[in-house]
Amino acid sequence: MIYTDKEKYSDILVDSIAYLENRGYENIKADIEGYETPKSYLKRGSDIAVTPDIVATKEGRKHVFDVSLKSEKPKLLKSKWLFLNTLSNLKSYRFKLITTRGHYKFTNEMLEAINLSDKNLIKI
Repeated sequence: MIYTDKEKYSDILVDSIAYLENRGYENIKADIEGYETPKSYLKRGSDIAVTPDIVATKEGRKHVFDVSLKSEKPKLLKSKWLFLNTLSNLKSYRFKLITTRGHYKFTNEMLEAINLSDKNLIKI
């Protein structure tokens, strides 16, 4: 999710963290109060910072999660997903999207638009 939606959907982010904890993920870092903030990446030539919603480890491998919700700025969301996917591939991380009921179609259309339709969604 993009930065402007963080406060609006903080309850979904908390539910996602609880889901991941129940699945055995450890060292969870989240962009929400009460958790350590994941590393941010700054875009050169602008003031845009890309921060994954959740970063966790499981069985020694780092996983990067982004919560996919309907957004008023789909272009910004697409560029964030492409960046996180590329970063994950370079560093041998796993990149996954978490979505909820009512946002499946939006998420699938966005993934098809940027040729990431092979990504499996975690549906909460």
